Amino acid sequence: MGSLLIKNIHSLVTCNGEDRILHGADVYCEDGFIRAIGRGIDSKADITVDGSHMLCYPGLVNTHHHLYQQFSRNLPEVQGFELFDWLRYLYDIWKNIDEELITLSSLTGMGELMKNGCTTCFDHHYVFPRDGGDLIAAQFEAAGLIGMRMHASRGSMDLSKKDGGLPPDSVVQTIDEIMKDSVRLIEKYHDPSKGSMRQIALAPCSPFSVSGELLRESAVLARQYGVRLHTHLCETKDEENYTLERCGMRPYAYMESLGWTGPDVWYAHGIHFNSDELKALADTGTGVAHCPISNMKLSSGIARIPEMLKLGVTVGLGVDGSASNDGSSLLEEMRVAYLLHRLNSGAAAPTGYDILKMATVGSAKLLGRDDIGSIEEGKCADMFMIDSRRIELAGACYDPGCVLCTVGVRGAVDYTIVNGKITVKEGRLVSIDEEKLSADADRKIKDYLDK
Repeated sequence: MGSLLIKNIHSLVTCNGEDRILHGADVYCEDGFIRAIGRGIDSKADITVDGSHMLCYPGLVNTHHHLYQQFSRNLPEVQGFELFDWLRYLYDIWKNIDEELITLSSLTGMGELMKNGCTTCFDHHYVFPRDGGDLIAAQFEAAGLIGMRMHASRGSMDLSKKDGGLPPDSVVQTIDEIMKDSVRLIEKYHDPSKGSMRQIALAPCSPFSVSGELLRESAVLARQYGVRLHTHLCETKDEENYTLERCGMRPYAYMESLGWTGPDVWYAHGIHFNSDELKALADTGTGVAHCPISNMKLSSGIARIPEMLKLGVTVGLGVDGSASNDGSSLLEEMRVAYLLHRLNSGAAAPTGYDILKMATVGSAKLLGRDDIGSIEEGKCADMFMIDSRRIELAGACYDPGCVLCTVGVRGAVDYTIVNGKITVKEGRLVSIDEEKLSADADRKIKDYLDK
């Protein structure tokens, strides 16, 4: 796999257990792992990078996305909608996805993530039209082309409009179909080994688009195979009203009754948990993916992140679906998260460095990974670097642990490194022709939206 040496790094923000920030250190990577950190490392590497002006961070870990939504962004018809109406409108577009669309949307979405320092992506895919093809295979192929560490999900829906759900009949499946395909994907793609580039989670969409039986069987199957569980929860008051009316329980109690709590479970959003539920999350080790920009755009609310962190809830960061964010930048998500909670919680809000750790070690923990999320010997060689001499960072780099949130970064990072390989160099994707990809995407979008 080769070796990489980064020399004399200006500021190395490790995000390790000691929260060390090193100056003038070298990092030597070999066969996808960090082998040595220190001064004056003399190893002969295949590639050497001058880090003397670089701020270096662990690769960011995205814990909630819907890459297929990349080609339904910025549609004027839905700009003022909240979640349920927004979904009803867009399902009539999403029912037309196919393998080519998934390949192109995954490449463009992951490309933006990677150009903004993300090295691991979890994608929550739950729309499987009949005759749509092998969509998860297309995602893994795209991840391989671009060099992303990929956690895909076998999402699912079995409640259509006629059953009281939101999606059309053409994108829901039977429980038997879903379970059979879940087994196929886990057995074909899931790699639990250290340094894994491919993993699978089971991820029924949400309490208002899946049955209790599907949720229960998904939990049993996930634990049989040792994969993780993910869904949307407590995103809106509409969802809360839905479970109260149909199940006689609040969303968290409903999921708890179906076996959906524990350290192998994480929920997207978690905005409307009450205080007792926050404590239950902490007690059970159940995690939350925080998606502030999507929550703001859809007027869903503000998650109680300061309280979660104080209680010890595992919290990671996610950009959410491209169509509920209109972008795929975790760097932007970090700064918005920092400012939102400063506005809403004042002195109780997480610091900029707290948010950075949420997007690195916190997100890694949500995905069940202890080999990514920090820069330490023996961990995966995933990191990104930003030139400290950028004019927008002038006078701001004396606190590199907070600067990504307090000042922020405009434009692509200078380097992204995944599994010891440079995937972004001087702000450009290394393995992808960006102009051709953009042209191919524009062609596909026109065909897709004209259907």
